[in-house]
Formats: sequence, C-alpha cells, structure tokens
Amino acid sequence: MWKLKVAEGDDPWLRTLNGHVGRQVWEFDPHLGTREERSLVDEARRSFSERRFQIKHGSDLLMRMQFARENPCVTNLPQIKVQDLEQVTQEVVTTTLRRGLNFYSTIQAHDGHWPGDFGGPMFLLPGLVITLYITGALNVVLSIEHQREMCRYLYNHQNEDGGWGLHIEGTSTMFGTVLNYVTLRLLGEGAYDAQLGAMEKGRKWILDHGGATATTSWGKMWLSVLGAYEWSGNNPLPPELWLCPYILPFHPGRMWCHCRMVYLPMSYLYGKRFVGPITPTIISLRTELYIVPYHEVDWNQARNQCAKEDLYYPHPWVQDVVWGFLHKVVEPILVHWPGSMLREKALRTVMQHIHYEDENTRYICIGPVNKNPNSEAFKLHIPRVFDYLWIAEDGMKMQGYNGSQLWDTSFAVQAIIATNLGEEYGPTLMKAHKFLNKSQVLENCPGDLSFWYRHISKGSWPFSTADHGWPVSDCTSEGLMAALLLSKLPSKIVGESLDMEQLFDAVNVILSLQNANGGFASFELTRSYRWLELINPAETFGDIVIDYPYVECTSSAIQALALFKNLHPEHRRHEIENCILKAARFIEDTQAPDGSWYGSWEVCFTNGGWFGVKGLIDAGNTYSNCPCIRKACDYLLSKELASGGWGESYLSCQNKVYTNLPANKPHIVNTAWAMLALIDAGQTSAERDPNPLHRAARILINSQMNSGDFPQGEIMGVFNKNCMISHSAYRNIFPIWALGEYRSRVLHSS
Repeated sequence: MWKLKVAEGDDPWLRTLNGHVGRQVWEFDPHLGTREERSLVDEARRSFSERRFQIKHGSDLLMRMQFARENPCVTNLPQIKVQDLEQVTQEVVTTTLRRGLNFYSTIQAHDGHWPGDFGGPMFLLPGLVITLYITGALNVVLSIEHQREMCRYLYNHQNEDGGWGLHIEGTSTMFGTVLNYVTLRLLGEGAYDAQLGAMEKGRKWILDHGGATATTSWGKMWLSVLGAYEWSGNNPLPPELWLCPYILPFHPGRMWCHCRMVYLPMSYLYGKRFVGPITPTIISLRTELYIVPYHEVDWNQARNQCAKEDLYYPHPWVQDVVWGFLHKVVEPILVHWPGSMLREKALRTVMQHIHYEDENTRYICIGPVNKNPNSEAFKLHIPRVFDYLWIAEDGMKMQGYNGSQLWDTSFAVQAIIATNLGEEYGPTLMKAHKFLNKSQVLENCPGDLSFWYRHISKGSWPFSTADHGWPVSDCTSEGLMAALLLSKLPSKIVGESLDMEQLFDAVNVILSLQNANGGFASFELTRSYRWLELINPAETFGDIVIDYPYVECTSSAIQALALFKNLHPEHRRHEIENCILKAARFIEDTQAPDGSWYGSWEVCFTNGGWFGVKGLIDAGNTYSNCPCIRKACDYLLSKELASGGWGESYLSCQNKVYTNLPANKPHIVNTAWAMLALIDAGQTSAERDPNPLHRAARILINSQMNSGDFPQGEIMGVFNKNCMISHSAYRNIFPIWALGEYRSRVLHSS
C-alpha cells in the first residue's frame, strides 16, 4: 500500500530551510495494510474507473483512508438534512459546522498543513517521464509501483473518443493525446496490446486529426528532445534573447516568472538541439505518430501547424513573420562560426540562470533534462521528483506545484475562525499557526536581485513551502491575514503570535508589489506591456507572457493591509491607506459592465465576485455608497440556480462567459463563494431578501456526507484561462467558511 509521509527527508541530496515542513511524499510499502484495508483501496480504484467518464475528478480517498486510520474522527453528532421549505436554524448550522470541523481536523498533517491533490493538467507527467527516459533514469527513479499507478492515471483520464485533454475534464487535444500516448509507450505499454484497445484508440485519434505535426509548440519541443520529432520543425527559441539589454520590452526578465522559467530551459535545449538516445521505442514512435513516413515529413511546414482542437490562442500574423525571419535568416548565422560564439555565450548565460533558480528553490523547481545524469545538479533534482507526485484512487499524477500547502492552510485558518468555534479547535489552529510561522520566507535570494530578475522575498509567503520559496502576492496577503487573526485569539489556545518584525516584513513585501495602476500581479510587478502577448508562442494558453494585475491578488492585498492597519495603526499608516485607496480604484475600474469580475485563478465569476466585493468592502465601501458592489450583487443573484446555490463550469474560464454546470446543478464551492460575497455586501436584512442565502445554506448542509466530509465536485482551479487544476481542499474550506459567516452574520442578525 501507499503511505503519505509528511515533513520527512532523509535523502542526503535533499536541502531544506526548515526541516522539510510542508513536504508531502508518497512511498510504497508492500507490507503495509490489512487485507480489508487493501480491499477498500481496490474498491475505490475500481469504482473510479467504472465511472471515469461521468465523474472525472478523484476524491483523494487514499489520503482520507490513511488519516482515518491514524486520526479517527470521534463524534456522535447526527447527520442533518434540511427540507426545501424547512427553516435553517442555528442548531442545524452549528451541528453541521462541528461535524465538518471534526472531520477536517483529522486530515490535518502533524506539521500543521492540509495535504491534498493539486493535479489536473495532463501535460505535466509526460514531461517528467520523457526527462527520466532520455537520461536513462526512468527505472532507477520510478519503481514498478510508481509506473503502474502512472499508467492507471493515464488510462483513467483517457476520453471516450480515445484522446486526452489539456486537463482531466477537457475535451481531447493533440497536445494532450500525443504526449500521454508517448508517455504510456515509454512506461512500457505496447502499441497494440494495452487494455481494451486504449492505445489503438489513442493512436487513431492522433492520426485522424493530422498526426503529431499538429501538436502545439510545447508538444513539438518535448518530442524533439525525445527524438520523435525534428528540431527543424520547431519555431526558434533563441537563447540570445537573454543577452539583450533589459531596457527592451521583450527581454525575458520582463516576462511573467512562470513564462520565463519555462522558456529558459527550453531555449537552452533549442540552442543545443538536444536529442536523447534513439532507442527501438523511439524508432517505433516515429512510425506511429505521423500520417506520412517520418523521412517524408515537411518539417518547415510543420513549424506552424496546430490542430484546431488546441488553438486557444492562434498565432497572429506578426508572430509567424518573426518566427520565419528567425528560422530562415538568424538561426543559420548563429549555428555557424563566428555566430556560434554568440550562441555559446548565450547558452552559458542561460545555464547560469538555471543553476540560480535550482539553488534558490532547493531543487524543487525540477528541470534536469539539460544536465549530465552523473552531475551533482541532476542528483539534487532526483529526490525532488517525488515532491510533485500525488496518488489518489485515479492513479499517480504530477501536480502543478509541489502542493498548495500554505495557500490552503491560510484559507483553512480563516474559515475556522469565521465559525466562532475556533476555541473548540485549539490544537488544530495551533498546529496551523506553527506551520504558518515556519513557512514564511525569512531572507531574500542571494546576490544582485536585479541581475537575476527577482523581486524581494523576505517576509513573503509562498504558495506551497518555504523550501520552494517563490514569493506570491496573494499568498503573502492570505498568510498575513491568517497570522493576524490568530494573534487575536488567546496564545494558550493557538500558540504565540509571529514576531512583529515578521509582520512588518510581510507588509513591506505587499506594499512593494503594487503596480502604478493600483493592481497587484501574482509573483512580481508587471514589468512590460500587454501588447507583448502578441509573441505568446503557446497556442493553448492565454495571457502568459507578462504578470498581469488581478482582482484576486489586489483584493487579498487590501484585506490584509486593512486588517493590519486596524491592529497596528502606527506602522506605515499613510502608505497603507494610499495603497488600499489605489487598489480599490483598480478593482472598480476592472469590473465588467454587467457587474462581474473574471476569476483568473479559480472557476470563475463567483470567485472573482467574492474577491471583488470583499476587497471593496474592506477598503471602506458599502452596498449603499458603492455602485460597483450593488452591480456585483445583482450579477451574482442573477446567476442563482432555480434550485438554490450556484454552479459554474470550467467553460466559464475558457470562454469568459458565465456557464452553468451540466443539468444546472449547484457546486458547493461556487455556492460558498457567492454566499460569502453576498454576506459581506450585507444581503442579510429583510430589505435585501436573505432567502438566496437560506437556499444556499440548505445546499451546503444537505451536501455534507455522513463522515462530516464534503463531496468532491467538478474541478475548481484554473491558470492561463484554459487549463484547469485541482484545489481539493476547497470542498472542505469554503462550505465551512460560508456556513460560519452565515451562522454569525445572517442567523444571529435575524
């Protein structure tokens, strides 16, 4: 059986700042578990597989089974259901909250965070497997059990038409299908002898839709590294861009950090034209993936081919002109002397930046495909592979990060405190408090930050762990809010508060991240112009080139600074007030005419609406004096389902139009976000009709399971408009939070 290990790391190649707090790694133990326990795991896997086309998101059952053994939930509180016309009472809500908190406390890890599935994208695992394959490390790093569970995951998330999507709920794309088909082949699956003809169906989908030349630019890069596609079929990614003066608006240092950290190693691989060993499997793939013989493929034409199923962001004509000029004029100069001397200098510069990133993330930022398999750098990456792997009943996946530990814990603390039952759950809050303390980034990265294109990080909180270390604006704000709320509770219950200097450092980071327009981007200041999106080469993602300001990040900053100002009014008061004023103006300016805000990190308008309303309220506005809040409430109320509650499909993100889930069913997380927004805006009085809140509360109460857990619904996270990602902890956090606020501010007030 598999066992989740937390805050452990005995590998001599692992580095850590805080004793591995927050680290979550799955290990296989052949001797673990009774026959009954193994049978339960098998049944969970079988059940998911049988329903995989109807329910595409796993419920994290393996983790829940482990915690049920280690931290059994002891409660005699009865499960409660509320009929449609029945009044929701204080007693019912309080019982539901206690049941929810009793359960949620049992799945908290001993280091204070809540582990969980942060998978969803279907293009991440292929990159790992290809990397390990070409370096000859696949069978050394990944055990038979790891490989078996990866295959289970890929088969479980193959669509009925034989293809794979960009994410687990998405329709089939060439990018997803080619990479996942190739991954199964590298993991040892035959081209014809896989279960129930799955490989034949996958290959048929590829060939029916034009073959692998129609995959996206990222797919072409991975296939080129593998040796199943020619580098001449790629548009150029010249590493020489890193030698340009920073003043140029298209310098990589001005790009969104995720964008530049993807294209940094890509440009190295392109500059080297790196190709792994050509094995019999690779030779076979060359015949399996194309509609014409491999030696007859027109690689120049293939550079700009892309299947219509993948085209979320089609190349504008100016981009095709640029790539054509670089490919036909510039590249021939750079690959021959004396131009090759400039290429070598650029490659050295790129590798210098790669090493800096590796060192300052304790090698969590995995990207070893360009390193010598016997080098020290490669060996430092290998144990960090497991930080990204997560297993559930649907199999083993690669997560979009090494977890969402700090993000989820910050929200969980706020949710628990919102119930006004926090003192009953002192041990839970105390562990979370210690986790927050140990997860704050205490130092800036070394060296000249401007040379490395890094922002200050001292005092920030990351999305996941301190060892990862990248500062994030809204994570810092949510972490600060959680710490401040805990400081208001008795220390004998929740532990000692953070030092004032830690709080001051967090405020300093937040203030430093405000853009001139008042908004906050995600990781850094916005460093270039929106028109730079014209050179976005990733056909399947939108808005990736620069770090845009977002309503969510801006709202989080307002909330944190407003709370800090109330508790510590003497510290940088004038700067904080000006910051809040400008940030609120940004939120007002970015509201759509219909009253909505687009949610860029979660699904979607319900989440954007909650952040938008909450930010304006905490900036000092009210429903009566702020037209934006009134419009936002009208918008949210207009989307309430006839049955009560709210339920948004991921298509809201992709199409930028509010879209209900199939059959107009509610989703507990969307419902909770809409409730929180309306409660904050004062939808609690008889004059404003609180009935939508009562109906939504019934949805949440009736959804609670017998164990006190809440059910996993459709996927709720998103990035770059078009790719969804799991936030498995939301199913517990936000129903608890919304019902807590409902109990305190709706039922109490009435």
